[in-house]
Amino acid sequence: MDIDFLLIQKMKRGDENAFDVFVHKYYEEILKYCSYHCDNISYAEDLTQETFVRFFAKLSDYRYMGKTKNYLYTIAGNLCRDYYKKIKESLLEEPPMEVQNSLGQSEADKILNRITVEAALNSLPIELREVVVLYYFQELKLTEISEALQIGLPLVKYRMRQAKMRLEQLLKEE
Repeated sequence: MDIDFLLIQKMKRGDENAFDVFVHKYYEEILKYCSYHCDNISYAEDLTQETFVRFFAKLSDYRYMGKTKNYLYTIAGNLCRDYYKKIKESLLEEPPMEVQNSLGQSEADKILNRITVEAALNSLPIELREVVVLYYFQELKLTEISEALQIGLPLVKYRMRQAKMRLEQLLKEE
């Protein structure tokens, strides 16, 4: 029998130890996912915690279908998108002059490179971006991505090719 199924049954009965085991099992993966989407580790930790809070809030309604990790990724992805909506305007604003002057040139270049890559990723359609994030930043295999997104493996491969081509074009333009 699947360990997630047993953990969920125990959590529904109020077993505190089962909650700890469940969080311990998935925390690092969800934190890594949120950390990629959020450049501030403190916010990434908050988003990770919020992912588990929302999962546990709906636990009584949750029907186990063998895809618990996928469900957590979905919750985290929605929270990350909400986070980006909130800060999108502030990223477009220019930083204050004292912040610009305090950054060293190499640090400024690193930030500029990260912003360029993030902008390229963010310009991809969501279905292409998710495949790239799960493959390169979550280090999932293509078959795992197929399961997580509940799509066929050929479609995952197609989206990966399309994303690579578009990113190459976008980064050449920059």
